[in-house]
Amino acid sequence: MNEAQIDLAHTVALGLIDDEDHHAIQTIIDTEDPTLCTEFLREIRDTRGTLALLSEITATAPPPSLRTRLLAAVAAEEPPVAS
Repeated sequence: MNEAQIDLAHTVALGLIDDEDHHAIQTIIDTEDPTLCTEFLREIRDTRGTLALLSEITATAPPPSLRTRLLAAVAAEEPPVAS
């Protein structure tokens, strides 16, 4: 895989694809080179796994006051009016 294809796999893993990316992805998936397709899909899977691990490692609990502030904000909102 070349650098552009690796970048595209990372873009897919992040969920940031646009129409141009869709075309490039389809070109890779439809390629007659099964190794390229396999490497591309593996790169997406590995990147998603790395991102999941990173989110677990860096997760922090919200401050205790957050729940109270959120409930107060919800209570302060006016209920929706049926039309």
